[in-house]
Amino acid sequence: MDALAGLLEGPRARGAFVIRACFDPPWGVRVEDRAPLTVMVVVRGDMWLVGDAGERLRLRAGDLAIARGPDPYTCVDDPCTAPQAVILPGGECRYPDGRPLNGSMDLGVRAWGDRPDGATTLLIGTYLWPGEVGRRLLDALPPLLTLPADGWNSPLSPLLAEEVARDEPGQEVVLDRLLDLLVIAGLRAWFARPDAHPPAWYRALSDPVVGRALRLLQDDPAHPWTVAALATKAGVSRAALARRFHDLVGEPPMTYLTHWRLARAADLLRDTDATLEAIARRVGYGSAFALSGAFKRVYGVSPQEHRGRGV
Repeated sequence: MDALAGLLEGPRARGAFVIRACFDPPWGVRVEDRAPLTVMVVVRGDMWLVGDAGERLRLRAGDLAIARGPDPYTCVDDPCTAPQAVILPGGECRYPDGRPLNGSMDLGVRAWGDRPDGATTLLIGTYLWPGEVGRRLLDALPPLLTLPADGWNSPLSPLLAEEVARDEPGQEVVLDRLLDLLVIAGLRAWFARPDAHPPAWYRALSDPVVGRALRLLQDDPAHPWTVAALATKAGVSRAALARRFHDLVGEPPMTYLTHWRLARAADLLRDTDATLEAIARRVGYGSAFALSGAFKRVYGVSPQEHRGRGV
């Protein structure tokens, strides 16, 4: 599992959904659902994305936006428009005064808003819960980001727009996979910008030596890796790998591996009902006792406490 796949693996296991939202001006929706990751594509019309910290981002047809939770934000036709609806955790929808919408804006299969052919149409995909592996990438993103259509040209958007209206067997799986691909493509485009600031380990993935070592660690954390073994796989000396890895990633290979193993363990604790012993073996610890000790040192709670907290 590589880093971008890891971003989505945990949240998808706990739920993701896609809807088509259609509005006529004036319109505004306040989003307070605390979702860790939401992607929006403007299919028709235009809108503003307004953050509580003062960000005002204009989106037009074909533009893509990503919101990194849990900070709230507002989608509106104009920054001066007051919201007519508030989205809360769990997908609960209310009027700004707290009254429930009671389905008054439901428009059929995965559609929500004023009317099916509203002046502005958006595709909105939301991942409901965060994962520790994905957090390593999410933390490098601003709360709100946009990619204009002229720098973001993907066949995935029209395909998702077509599929979201279908109600056929296996449709949720199709939408999940399309949403994953859309997010990955969007993040690739964002981090490929000349002024981008991706995490050091993300940049290091493009290095022929360190990238090889990173993928080995990410794909098989249970292997009893050593710096010497990684160096052999990467085709360089132990000293050369250690130096180059630290220079590009910012920490030694074995420190990175420890953090990756524990992040994977944290997600498995919440995403599965596997025993602690099974999880320990899966991420490279010899026993549940060894995993518990390392986990508590890094996260400040035992694996059992972490699992019991949910999200």
